Amino acid sequence: MGESWEHKFVETNGVRLHYVVQGQGKLMILLHGFPEFWYSWRHQIPVMAKYFKVVAPDMRGYNESDKPLGVKNYRLNILVEDVMGVIKALGEEKAIIVGHDWGGIVAWYFAMTHPEATEKLIIMNVPHPQVWQEKAKYSARQLQKSWYVFFFQTEKVPESYFGRNNFLAMKLMLSNSTFKKGVFSEEDLKKFVEAWSKPGALTAAINYYRANIRPEIFMEDIDLKLPKITSPTLVIWGEEDLALTLEVSKGAEKYINAPYTIKYIPKCGHWVQQEEPELVNKYMLEFLSEYTK
Repeated sequence: MGESWEHKFVETNGVRLHYVVQGQGKLMILLHGFPEFWYSWRHQIPVMAKYFKVVAPDMRGYNESDKPLGVKNYRLNILVEDVMGVIKALGEEKAIIVGHDWGGIVAWYFAMTHPEATEKLIIMNVPHPQVWQEKAKYSARQLQKSWYVFFFQTEKVPESYFGRNNFLAMKLMLSNSTFKKGVFSEEDLKKFVEAWSKPGALTAAINYYRANIRPEIFMEDIDLKLPKITSPTLVIWGEEDLALTLEVSKGAEKYINAPYTIKYIPKCGHWVQQEEPELVNKYMLEFLSEYTK
């Protein structure tokens, strides 16, 4: 698997980003989440590359991409412009934007702020920001599930905790939060450890939380007044997500002025594209069927 993948770099928005590319055709950008890297899309890249030019970057701070120092360098508006920069650097004006976890948050905001560059939007296991703001603070269960958001605000402690014993806690976070066992092979985990071990990578990944999620949001009443999304949108959601309640997956359609579809996958956890790759690929290709004929 992956013999025809190419590893390349692009300079954009003040950083050098590594990405994997395969295929020809309409551009598809795959945005990974925490604590992952491009490899999270290993089951999607060769399948989607039959129809699209698939680009899976290491987000800034991760794996082979630059890791600028300072929390301020991981703010959401900067992450969004990284994606726009990748599209332009590849000589394109728009792309199918796909995101999981933090990549999904960036994808939501990208579609809001760059509708002209969002051909279609696919989100996996991350709520629409407006829905999150409305629902998370009223849910004791979601508050409990979000313990790590508070933990990540502390300085140096999370890095020490997650980095010890060869990233044992990180490996357990991946393996133990899947519904099915054996999703991540020893070889997979070895690749993740290699990515986490890059100097500055762990702090950079945690800085996404420090830069963008204040613990007070669980207590405040804030009207985000976000632009409505105007691109056709598909949400794919593993129902057994240990970090997110099923409730925060509901209600996004109010904030989307375009065709909207949500596909729930039972007996599937947070790492949906890795736990149920065949089903995820099927739903993606059905949603994108106008391009695959």
